[in-house]
Amino acid sequence: MKKIMLVLLLLAAGAILYAQVNLPEYRFASGNWAITGQRLYQNDANARLAKMNIRVLQDGAMAYEFDARYEGGAEDGHGGFGLHIFVDSPYNSLSWGAGVSYLLWLNYDEKPLSRDIPRGLSAQVYRSYTNSRMELVQSFDLNRYTELLTDENLASPVHFKIIADGITGEIHVYDPTDESSYYVLNLNRRDLPLKGNWVVLRTNGMRMSFTN
Repeated sequence: MKKIMLVLLLLAAGAILYAQVNLPEYRFASGNWAITGQRLYQNDANARLAKMNIRVLQDGAMAYEFDARYEGGAEDGHGGFGLHIFVDSPYNSLSWGAGVSYLLWLNYDEKPLSRDIPRGLSAQVYRSYTNSRMELVQSFDLNRYTELLTDENLASPVHFKIIADGITGEIHVYDPTDESSYYVLNLNRRDLPLKGNWVVLRTNGMRMSFTN
């Protein structure tokens, strides 16, 4: 299995200590991104389409691991973040989609506009066709975890692990509260095999920080 990490810690250290040739190419496409210490921050709570593009060759089975921490901004009852995987050609400015790719999304919305999005805590899978066209593929109610959204828990990083197989279309999203269990997602077989040169980290309506 080929394995990649969202090497945000490497980016932070590398910006100071490493030669540029050792760094994956990355672009702050929209939002207010900054590397501070050993963390990557998206600091604009009002940014609905904040994105960071990271060049990573993806072919076959891939593993994505990173820590994410809530930094504020969802007091209005809405916020989300996620990861586009198997991106063929990202857009380096505001956009809804990210070329041909899939978006794995974690969402909190007290008043969702779509009846297909559960109220409260949920997760979605979107199929991106272009930079302006996406469609909802799957949606999951995660409100059984809402009791974990305490101030203390939100102040601590949460470790995320995702294994996606671009050949079979099967994705395992590991439970951050129990890494021995995972959710299985199956992507549309007509899209297989999936390959890409970029991943896109994005947030919506809240401030977040990340590291590997």
